[in-house]
Amino acid sequence: DEPTTGLDPRNRQALWGIMQELVAGGTTLLLTTQYLEEADQLAHDICVVDHGRVIARGTSDQLKAQTGGERVEVVVHDRDRLGTATEVLRGFGKGGTSVESHTRKVTVPVTGGAKLLAEVIRELDARGIEIDDIGLRRPTLDDVFISLTGHAAEREAESDGDPEPAGGPGTTTSDGEVAK
Repeated sequence: DEPTTGLDPRNRQALWGIMQELVAGGTTLLLTTQYLEEADQLAHDICVVDHGRVIARGTSDQLKAQTGGERVEVVVHDRDRLGTATEVLRGFGKGGTSVESHTRKVTVPVTGGAKLLAEVIRELDARGIEIDDIGLRRPTLDDVFISLTGHAAEREAESDGDPEPAGGPGTTTSDGEVAK
């Protein structure tokens, strides 16, 4: 039950390695966790639990596919080219475009996978837009949980002084995931 709560990143990684070795050796491991990255890294089969009920089950990839939501994210080198990059991405998008001017990032939901990404790169290049980063992003398990439940994964603040619940500061409830 939440074996990595309170561990620093180095010790968390070490414990993940031990768990992976146990599973590779044939041990069945039942893991409950609020840390969805942990479930994504370690679990072969994931059950999403909300208010004490299993609401979804599958592999990480199956759950992410259920949610959908591929998106192209581009970080433009020159902030002055952000408007043109937004215009380009809007032409490929299947929904609203998000712009974060402070990070020079433009994000748009898409369908079409890697083939579409290549087309976006060609169009940005044709318009003379230099980019620092570009990627096709899939939903995270956090995205899956929020999509399925309508709220973030959270847990009740423990009286042992745990400084920050897994869902982030100020979150309190007992919902979460069970990963096998």
